[in-house]
Amino acid sequence: MTLSVVKIGGDVIENTSELNKFLTFFSKIEGPKILVHGGGKLATQLASKLGITSKLINGRRITDADSIDIITMVYGGLTNKNIVAKLQANNCNAIGLSGADGNAIQAHKRPVKEIDYGFVGDIDGVNTKLIATLLNEGLTPVFCALSHDSKGQILNTNADTIASEIAIGMSKKFETTLYYCFEKKGVLLNIKDENSVVKHINTKKYQELLDQNIIADGMLPKLENCYHALHHNVDKVCLGDIDMIKTNATLFTTITK
Repeated sequence: MTLSVVKIGGDVIENTSELNKFLTFFSKIEGPKILVHGGGKLATQLASKLGITSKLINGRRITDADSIDIITMVYGGLTNKNIVAKLQANNCNAIGLSGADGNAIQAHKRPVKEIDYGFVGDIDGVNTKLIATLLNEGLTPVFCALSHDSKGQILNTNADTIASEIAIGMSKKFETTLYYCFEKKGVLLNIKDENSVVKHINTKKYQELLDQNIIADGMLPKLENCYHALHHNVDKVCLGDIDMIKTNATLFTTITK
């Protein structure tokens, strides 16, 4: 039986109609499934309302003491519980989790090198036994982008990485497919043509696209996460917009070794 690990980003979460549509599609995925979500833009909006300035360097959030409080509220509270409630309305018995719940995702605070990212976590381990138990009980785990350091500290953690590490961990117990849902239909040959989707990428094709500078900028770390998962026993990784997880969808990118 295939396990589906699906990650959605802030662009879907902030658009109520898109989120509702996505959750309807997600709830219809057959077999065991796990959802991982971010929510950075909502955290930035709430911080602004509270008079707290969000700091970003090269697109990465600096998570100081004020920011980790906001992120915990938004990711682990507002966003996570709204998603769980909407899934229940779709007859999908979801359970909302952070990495601290059930010791699900252990991490360490990122060491300071050129930049001090603050309370940002780099993952050390995933509690696959807990997650498998929940799945075997018919529950659908919904993870927000928070881990913990086993010393009482919540850590802000990249949601793409959480999805990748969960998929890797669970691939020891299930055949696993990892889905990254974002605003594009997949990897595009021409950024101006929404339908110029590269439907299949293997290692050879990946190198060609890198050489042609088609995979660049924000797509690079996403593809690096994809190949990290594939090299650690994840069966395949798919990239596309929310239509990708519909039954019989065809226009998205599938990445294999």
